[in-house]
Amino acid sequence: MPTLTARENIELPLLFSHKKGNEAGIDGILKMVGLSDRGHHLPGQLSGGEMQRVAIGRALINDPKIVLADEPTGNLDSATSQMIFELFEELNRQGMTLIIVTHNLELARKAHKVYTLKDGQILGCEDMRCIQER
Repeated sequence: MPTLTARENIELPLLFSHKKGNEAGIDGILKMVGLSDRGHHLPGQLSGGEMQRVAIGRALINDPKIVLADEPTGNLDSATSQMIFELFEELNRQGMTLIIVTHNLELARKAHKVYTLKDGQILGCEDMRCIQER
């Protein structure tokens, strides 16, 4: 939302879920996505990658069990992409399921399972943990 700060954009889903936000929870999400110092900035004051991280924070604020992420690192530089993927790995270790759609093969190789799609058809699935152990 262009008229809301990064902090307010992250907090927005709480209004729809009728949950009370707290400063510490929002600060934690901002820190998780590497935006602790940008919470009071409007979208027009953020880079495309920072706006992408606000969107990721917004997806995480309600502590979901499953996150569907379509190209979550598409607008990010390689270092920030790595940071976000490490965050996703940690959330997965904590029990969250993440389904990530990506064209980034380097990112896909770090996933537990990779499903390959072509023309709307699933071509196959590879358990990347087994492949990496070989």
